[in-house]
Amino acid sequence: MTANEDQPAAELISARIAELGDWRGATLSRMRQLIIEEVPQVIEEWKWAKASSPGTPVWAHNGMICTGETYKSVVKLTFFKGASLKDPTGIFNSSLEGKARRAIDIAEGEEVDASAFKALIRAAVDLNGTPKAKK
Repeated sequence: MTANEDQPAAELISARIAELGDWRGATLSRMRQLIIEEVPQVIEEWKWAKASSPGTPVWAHNGMICTGETYKSVVKLTFFKGASLKDPTGIFNSSLEGKARRAIDIAEGEEVDASAFKALIRAAVDLNGTPKAKK
């Protein structure tokens, strides 16, 4: 997939999902939908595109919330401020030792609890707070 910098991020994310064409695309699509359901005003971004990588979907609201990366064996959702979020259901299962980030690795056939995931999204948005007034 070649990213066109003039192409809206939502289109790039949809194209990435379609390009995958397997369980990873379906999983990324489901997680994207849960994010949008929880935060309808979320901003979709496409970051870090370079010659060796087509780029990464990012969801933001008053700051970055999480990324949606796809690998051969997992779809990884990395929360930028995950270490600061309460995770009462224990759905974070990767990058647990980091000082800032936490991630959810989803393997083929695994289902993430939608309510628990949405609660993490909401907590991340709340942690980002409201935009700071410009001076």
